[in-house]
Amino acid sequence: MINLEAPKKAGALINQAYQAAAEVFRPISRKYDRAEHTYPSELDMFAALLDGLNSSGEGGAGAAGVRRSEKDNGPKGNRNGANLNVVLGTIEMCWGDVGLLLSMPRQGLGNAAIGSVATDEQLERFKGLWAAMAITEPDCGSDSAAITTTATQDGDDYILNGEKIFVTSGQRADAVVVWATLDRTKGRAAIKSFVVEKGTPGFEVVRVEHKLGIRASDTAVLRFENCRVPRENLLGTPEIDTAKGFAGVMQTFDNTRPLVAAMAIGVARAALDETRRVLTEAGVVIDYDRPALTQHAAAATFLHLEADYEAAYLLTLESAWMADNREPNSLQASMAKAKAGRTVVDVTLKCVELAGAYGYTEESLLEKWSRDAKILDIFEGTQQIQQLIVARRVLGKTSAQLK
Repeated sequence: MINLEAPKKAGALINQAYQAAAEVFRPISRKYDRAEHTYPSELDMFAALLDGLNSSGEGGAGAAGVRRSEKDNGPKGNRNGANLNVVLGTIEMCWGDVGLLLSMPRQGLGNAAIGSVATDEQLERFKGLWAAMAITEPDCGSDSAAITTTATQDGDDYILNGEKIFVTSGQRADAVVVWATLDRTKGRAAIKSFVVEKGTPGFEVVRVEHKLGIRASDTAVLRFENCRVPRENLLGTPEIDTAKGFAGVMQTFDNTRPLVAAMAIGVARAALDETRRVLTEAGVVIDYDRPALTQHAAAATFLHLEADYEAAYLLTLESAWMADNREPNSLQASMAKAKAGRTVVDVTLKCVELAGAYGYTEESLLEKWSRDAKILDIFEGTQQIQQLIVARRVLGKTSAQLK
């Protein structure tokens, strides 16, 4: 069974991530919120540190893949591995600043895609690459299966044509993992992911978006026009298996959704910590030994927010733990993403309210966190999409049966 306490062996990682968040991210958080599209050069040193943690097997606060084998002959029993470490590290780093974490070199969501579905040869070849992930299109939002970007085989290459929007680190990353269809007539099963490196002819960064939050992170619009990609850059197998359907590509989300949930938890905890300080200075006592209805209204509200935070936190740990133990975690990943995404929005907005004028001004980071929070309820699948996935799995319905 899962142990709901953070494993002791993760203590050093958690402490390192917290120190980076407190000593580096927090002091420059407002600076890069104001200086949108400016690369935070302070992050280069910490990216190198995370590279070292990942290569040592300890795991870092970046992206790791969910890899499962039907012939897993490893040690039996409960395992707390890379996925749980990544989640715990991400929580601490996003307590500092989620936009800065998303700006870290070689920690992109595309790296999670490579880690999840790449072959062993591809893993080695793309090692050290900073990869963004390009899924969303102008006419295709939450329904990833409806993408229209095409990949047509031409000899030893594939020719990509299409446009992608809202690509996190799309301008700064070394490469982009692009989702495209090999055959529109074969539906979801024909969707594959391709690693397209910067500088490839036909690959263009059209623009970088101005955003509500996570302004330290660049979000780009990309265009692919007769973009020739070697067939060796198709992640996984090129075969179209209609029986397996979309499962191979969607395996990526088994990892990235808990990762985004962890980001939300880090931001929510930051807001709760700051609000607790504000309430304490105002003389509001938060008493865990008394019923909420007998306490100050602000204290009662704070206790309710903490309860939601704790539920999201535990769901996220469970989904990561299941991945480490090679258990199917798609349901739990969506549950964690849905709960954490909704919770961080509720928590940050209510914390701004509890802090009054102080929370609404740039004197504190509460107003910034309330802006950063919304994207965490949107990307990697919106709240509504996660609820649909959960309902389908609980009820045993297909996407055609339950829309």
